[in-house]
Amino acid sequence: MAFPTSASLSYIPTSLPLSSSSSSSSSTRPVFPCRSAARPPPPAAEFPSNENPNPSLSDQLRPLSLTLLKQTSPLLLTPSKQNPTWTNPSKPKPSVLLPHRHPRPTHSHNPDLRRLSLLSRSLSVSSSDDDFDKAFPNPLPHSSALLLLNSLRPWHKAHRFFLWLQSKSPSSPLETIFYNVVLKSLRAGRQFSLAESLANEMIHIGVPLDNITYSTLITCAKRCRRFDRAIYWFNKVYQAGLLPDEVTYSAILDVYAELGRREEAVALYERARASGWTPDHVPFSVLAKMFGEVGDYDGIQYVLKEMKMLDMKPNVVVFNTLLDALGKAGKPGLARNLFDEMLAAGLTPDEKTLTAMIKIYGKSRWGRDALDLWDRMRANKWPVDFILYNTLLSMCADLGLEEDAEKLFDEMQQSDRGQRQQPDSFSYTAMINIYGSGGKPDRALKMFDEMLERGVEPNVMGSTCLIQCLGKATRIDDAVRVFNVAIERGIKCDDRLCGCLLSLVALCDEADMSKVAACLEKANPRLVRFVAMLGDEGAQFEEVKEELRGILNEANVDVRRPFCNCLIDICRNRGYPSRRAHEILRLGTMYGLYSGLHTKGSKEWHLNLRSLSIGAAKTVFEEWMEALFDSIEHEETLPQIFSVQTGSGAHRFSQGLAYAFSSYLEELASPFRQNGEIGCFVAMKEDLISWLRSRNSSDGDKQIEV
Repeated sequence: MAFPTSASLSYIPTSLPLSSSSSSSSSTRPVFPCRSAARPPPPAAEFPSNENPNPSLSDQLRPLSLTLLKQTSPLLLTPSKQNPTWTNPSKPKPSVLLPHRHPRPTHSHNPDLRRLSLLSRSLSVSSSDDDFDKAFPNPLPHSSALLLLNSLRPWHKAHRFFLWLQSKSPSSPLETIFYNVVLKSLRAGRQFSLAESLANEMIHIGVPLDNITYSTLITCAKRCRRFDRAIYWFNKVYQAGLLPDEVTYSAILDVYAELGRREEAVALYERARASGWTPDHVPFSVLAKMFGEVGDYDGIQYVLKEMKMLDMKPNVVVFNTLLDALGKAGKPGLARNLFDEMLAAGLTPDEKTLTAMIKIYGKSRWGRDALDLWDRMRANKWPVDFILYNTLLSMCADLGLEEDAEKLFDEMQQSDRGQRQQPDSFSYTAMINIYGSGGKPDRALKMFDEMLERGVEPNVMGSTCLIQCLGKATRIDDAVRVFNVAIERGIKCDDRLCGCLLSLVALCDEADMSKVAACLEKANPRLVRFVAMLGDEGAQFEEVKEELRGILNEANVDVRRPFCNCLIDICRNRGYPSRRAHEILRLGTMYGLYSGLHTKGSKEWHLNLRSLSIGAAKTVFEEWMEALFDSIEHEETLPQIFSVQTGSGAHRFSQGLAYAFSSYLEELASPFRQNGEIGCFVAMKEDLISWLRSRNSSDGDKQIEV
């Protein structure tokens, strides 16, 4: 039989029998336990006198409906539409009516929300707590206070309103939800100290902290880079008997990743998975970035394996993170395979994906692969942004791909002037670097002048590259002009530019020395005084030591060794006292700037001269030969092979040290010979011993000089 609805049953008197077959006894039982079971039955006069002794259920319900339902005319029971709407069967039915059928009100139907919105705007620009008293002379309802607290911006307005609410109910503390709302506002304002004080206040007065409270505190600490406090509050979650949610897990994983605590991050991930947590793409992106920062390929494979176990397909963001991680791990082949897997999954790479791939190919010197990818990008019309163009140009500059860089640069220039692909200072810097490294100062200088004509402001990197190029071509006047233009355009001299000017001091002749010294005086007057000290015969070693230490302490770490290289070049090229170059080298070695140059093995002793200037390389070689002669005199055990490596440079044009050092070895008539590889020189034990003894016996001095 069909059961009546609960709405109908709720109004059935309990004394009415269901049917004759429901029970053979005269007793009755309730049909359904409802809230209205105590309602009295309708008067007996309302029931028809000729009622069937065994009425059906519909007959029982009919007289009840007469007393409960409004009487209507039979003609009005099924009213017809006065304005029927014609429907075209060939077109789908619209999901909503047209706008003119539903006129939208100009404000919310709820006048309280309208008023609260206006109050929120006015209170956001107020500066006194008296405004709260004026706006709310009567007690504010709970829901209205919460809505207003959530809408106030910036964070200090919300915090003031929260304190005002506290002052209105000093006897009873505010609920947890009020604290959570104001904590969220403080998180947006990166006010962790204030947020933490409110959390401690909750603990002190007995307001319970829920999962949202802990999650907000942890994410706030993470945004403020207070990683230690984030871990502290995360541990509090377990102490409170709560389980972290997915937002908290992702945030604390990122904290461990930022701290480089990989083991703890993996342990936390495993513990969360064991508790039933199903991660989304964000935690995997965090883990991939963490492993990628340290080049941990096994960790990257772990992330891919976990995603495969969950049958989760990486999205574009995760793919970008994984590709960047593989690039830092030095796995260009695996990155290329992962990129192909991304395309096979039907995902379209974005600008970050393509930029990551170009960087990987450039770092690995896979220039042809990078250019093939560029052709695919244009053929498939993949998104190309400004950063990607400049990344391609920088890659061409590193690999010396001059023609390809010119094509890219022309393509940028031919784009619409309103587009962002127009060359900027970094684009011009890449081209200046290419021409400068290729020994083409005229084209590099022309590119600089073109940049100024187009209204593109030069940067310090481009100016440094151009000055270095002009200095190598001994075009000191042009280099000085570029420096002065850069200073006039507001460029601040950094340590790299100062090092470039130091190299000019080593390269220029005496007539141009005053011009370069004037530029260096504007950049770093202390370096000018120190160069003069190096040329003073009367300057003592301790004076040189103290001044050099002060200069190096003021400089960035990555330019300290180049500074010493340039100073050694100045001492050798400008005819300063012969001991000065060796003093600078020994001081640099004492300060840890020339560690790892010597390698001793049982079969071979090796000297690595990479990243040294020509003068520094010669000085290091002389020190090495002096140490070898002492070993011979003391009859130490020597290997059969001695080798020197100068390297061939970062690109095909940078081979100056290899050629200059080869000429230097020929002038010395040394037994070192190039072994077929550019920048690699080898000598045998017997030949080297014979040469060293002959040199020292003829010169009467163990130091070798040209």
